[in-house]
Amino acid sequence: MQISQRLIGAAIVFLGLSSPALCQPIVPPPAEEIDLSGPRLGFTVLGQGVVDTLKRDNGIVVAPLISQFGWQFERQFYSTQSGPTAITEAVVLLGGLDQGVAIPSLSWLVGVRTRDGAEFGVGPNITPAGVALALAAGITFRAGTLNVPINFAVVPSKSGTRVSVLTGFSLRHR
Repeated sequence: MQISQRLIGAAIVFLGLSSPALCQPIVPPPAEEIDLSGPRLGFTVLGQGVVDTLKRDNGIVVAPLISQFGWQFERQFYSTQSGPTAITEAVVLLGGLDQGVAIPSLSWLVGVRTRDGAEFGVGPNITPAGVALALAAGITFRAGTLNVPINFAVVPSKSGTRVSVLTGFSLRHR
């Protein structure tokens, strides 16, 4: 009888001490971050309202089609090697250099990229024509460590819509 009471007591102590360990969450490995920053170039089609706003508010006279040159600061966060990844991008551009003007643009996008390279993002955009929400989609082609993105962005705003096509390159590095 004393042995069974001792065994029951030992089992209660064992379970009491081990239950906090059972409650501990299994911690996943840290996410892998990759820097995919690089140069960007392309063009933007400006709606007539945007062209008029730039002229009226800023004295900037441009045709509806402007060149774009800049840099994209991009971080990609892997959650799994087989699923989609989270991305965040800051895109800094100068537009209209082909027409002798420099129209700055800053976009910050948050989105996802599939394993096959398709990507979608959304975020704020700031230009002399005003602030707006940018919607972007594209695909990134990979050749070893070289990435070549092709992105399309639509930026509807109070003054009109802007549609951009950008490409460039980046090298995968951590």
